[in-house]
Amino acid sequence: MKTPALFREYIWLINTIRKAGQITLDDINERWLESELSEGVEIARSTFNRHRDAILDIFGIIISCNKKNGYKYYIENEEVLRENTVQNWMLSTLSVNNIISESISLQNRILLEPLAHEERYLPVVIEAMKRSVRIAIKYRKYGDVEPKNLNFEPYCLKLFHQRWYVLGHFHRDVKNGPDIDFFGMFSFDRILEMSITDIKFQMNPDFDAEEYFHDCYGAIVNDDTKAQKVVIRVFDFEQYYTKDLMMHHSQHEIGHGEDYTDFELFLRPTIDFTRHLVGLGDRVKVLSPKWLAVEVCNEHLMASDLYEGLIE
Repeated sequence: MKTPALFREYIWLINTIRKAGQITLDDINERWLESELSEGVEIARSTFNRHRDAILDIFGIIISCNKKNGYKYYIENEEVLRENTVQNWMLSTLSVNNIISESISLQNRILLEPLAHEERYLPVVIEAMKRSVRIAIKYRKYGDVEPKNLNFEPYCLKLFHQRWYVLGHFHRDVKNGPDIDFFGMFSFDRILEMSITDIKFQMNPDFDAEEYFHDCYGAIVNDDTKAQKVVIRVFDFEQYYTKDLMMHHSQHEIGHGEDYTDFELFLRPTIDFTRHLVGLGDRVKVLSPKWLAVEVCNEHLMASDLYEGLIE
């Protein structure tokens, strides 16, 4: 499906202003006329203003005018376009969709990854979040024979490694003791059934989804692993991949040698992070903490045992 013409114009306008920093309407039109979208027709000021309103409604992006600096337009709340924000994800997705939709003749030469699992549950969870009502699911964890029926408050959604997860909040009354509040993460691909209930809930006003996952590598949140400093040494070409595709937002370079770069991260080194390091094989070495280095080493040893006797 092609991105509607208006959406293509919104995307073009956001990207143009974002790239320029600050830009006048005359300069916008100069660049607009150079694009195929214009068909040789300038953007009228009334059309431009309607586009600004639509961009605010759809993306939550505020395009303001700096009247003291030559009536230049700029994105006032550029923080919403950070790498991991919904707005940036929407903008990137629509931009890519537009590029691909205009290149159908090359469909056999554009290879894509599979879409995230079970996206059919996405509108259900979003609707429940909007209405502040609990959802009921039938859920079967890996290794379980029988599924469990669960009922919880949907607090937020997270996409990680092409899997959608919903963070569920549970509240349990305890007789003769303080109430217990806890969270659970549920992957869409392990949900067998889902429905919206009529049970209303009031979300904790102090809950911050970004802060909740701040120290997490991925979607594992409910184990006892504490956030801590992790130092890794990455070798050969992998060091360049690691610089470009950061493992975690806290990652920063602290040293380098002839064929390696050392990185420091501050995160919770849960099993998903450990397995990621193991997957890099001999291209990464854990320098600290020692317990994590031992764990990664043991994973390698157990893997090598599977091939015992293969190499003489």
